[in-house]
Parts: sequence; C-alpha cells; structure tokens
Amino acid sequence: QVQLVESGGGLVQAGGSLRLSCAASVRTFSVYVMGWFRQAPGKEREFVAAITWSDERTSYADSVKGRFTISRDNAKNTMYLQMNSLKPEDTAVYYCARRGGTYHYTYSREYTYWGQGTQVTVSS
Repeated sequence: QVQLVESGGGLVQAGGSLRLSCAASVRTFSVYVMGWFRQAPGKEREFVAAITWSDERTSYADSVKGRFTISRDNAKNTMYLQMNSLKPEDTAVYYCARRGGTYHYTYSREYTYWGQGTQVTVSS
C-alpha cells in the first residue's frame, strides 16, 4: 500500500510563490506516474501537472504552464510542485496522486493512490 503525504500549503499574496511536497511511503520499482490535482470549493477536481518517475517526463494544464514546475527527488522518494506568480484563482486544496504506467491521464479517476490534500490560498 502506497501512502502519499502532501505538505507546503499556506496563505500567500498574489504574485508570490509556494513549493508543495509529496512524500511517498513506499519505494517501488514499478513504472508509474505521479501527479498534482486541485479542487476549489464547489468545483470538480482538476489536473495540474504530472511526471513520469522513471524518465521525468512532465505535462501541465494550460492554466499553470510557465508558472508551475513539477519535479521529483528519487533519493527522497518525494515529488514537488514549485508554484510561482500565484493568482487568486489558484486557490484550492492540492492533492498528489499516483498511478501505474507512463500515460499522463488528466482524469482523477485514473489515479489509484491519493494524499490527504494541502490548502493553498492566494489573496488578492
């Protein structure tokens, strides 16, 4: 069983930066993708970014391209989301997730393991 734990959320002013972390409890040799999703109040959970663990291939939602950077540290078994130039519309609970394989699905139902979420609030 894989457990994912997010950290790094908080309150920041528009234009500021935050870095989220997602630590995985189990290191496996499987091929898998890890991703970030977010959910604002009253809205559906939406894809933010994904990374293939083995070759570090990345993908992003159009709304965050050029502002957010996803990365991973294999030695620490941890994934990161560097968020710059934050906007009030980035306010949401951010979740990390994992699925097997290499395809970067943008649908949350395709991911098997989920963290508990971390709140990001961007004030105007």
